[in-house]
Amino acid sequence: MAKNPVRVLVTGAAGQIGYAIVPMIARGVMLGPDQPVILHMLGIEPAAEALNGVKMELIDAAFPLLKGVVATTDAQEACKDVNIAIMVGGFPRKEGMERKDVMSKNVSIYKAQASALEKHAASDVKVLVVANPANTNALILKEYAPKIPEKNITCLTRLDHNRALGQISEKLNVHVGDVKNVIIWGNHSSTQYPDVNHATVTTSSEEKPVRELVANDQWLNIEFITTVQQRGAAIIKARKLSSALSAASSACDHIRDWVLGTPKGTWVSMGVYSDGSYGIQKGLIYSFPVTCEKGQWSIVQGLKIDEFSRGKLDATAKELIEEKSLAYSCLN
Repeated sequence: MAKNPVRVLVTGAAGQIGYAIVPMIARGVMLGPDQPVILHMLGIEPAAEALNGVKMELIDAAFPLLKGVVATTDAQEACKDVNIAIMVGGFPRKEGMERKDVMSKNVSIYKAQASALEKHAASDVKVLVVANPANTNALILKEYAPKIPEKNITCLTRLDHNRALGQISEKLNVHVGDVKNVIIWGNHSSTQYPDVNHATVTTSSEEKPVRELVANDQWLNIEFITTVQQRGAAIIKARKLSSALSAASSACDHIRDWVLGTPKGTWVSMGVYSDGSYGIQKGLIYSFPVTCEKGQWSIVQGLKIDEFSRGKLDATAKELIEEKSLAYSCLN
């Protein structure tokens, strides 16, 4: 029996990440090869013509799973009955801008979109915030959409998680699919902590710890962490544009695992609402290792945190507390 279409909202859909992600969604990369979708694309007024061009291309691609396209600059129309919302649109930091200026712009954007989602989206809408500062934008959205359950508002750190997997696979010359259970702790920023202390590689006969196989703590504790933290900047330097393709792919991964579940014995990194786990202040959107089942995520509990890691977890939490304070000062 054919499934009912799922309505998926992508904000900032005429931008680079939007342009990369909408064909992935329409092709079934995000929700599976048998799940029809209706795409809702929201753009800003100056990008209305470009947004219509994206709609034309989606129609021209004749995706069998794509059952409809809504392209609009009206947030209320875009949010109508959506089941999944991928918040890509935001105000980027420009040269000479202070963090507070960027935060203030994003507060006003996310305040309006949160209100539209709360009023018009499906009652069980799942929200993924991609636009930076992703953790704090998600927190603002939660603040202005109190009827959306806190467990339904997340932010993207899967891109950093995937980057960490990629670095380990390259270092060990193994397939990336054989590496699992790296963790991104904290903020999607240069204070994030990519942690391999619980990660393993599946060899021909067994699973072995990444730290044992790499056998180079100096590389793992310094170069590996810095490479993952600074990867976005390195791509901008190389491409002269930001990492749109990998961001779009990881957003699909995030939603797919959230909706369809993580493989047994595997966890992924998601920015979620802290419940106090691992000594992280409640009320922050913080990246934790999670498993997903039946559309719900759960923080992986009981992992041993060594002294080096404790310092890294607390440093990125401190930055998030400062960002939260800055955001809340812009709310009025």
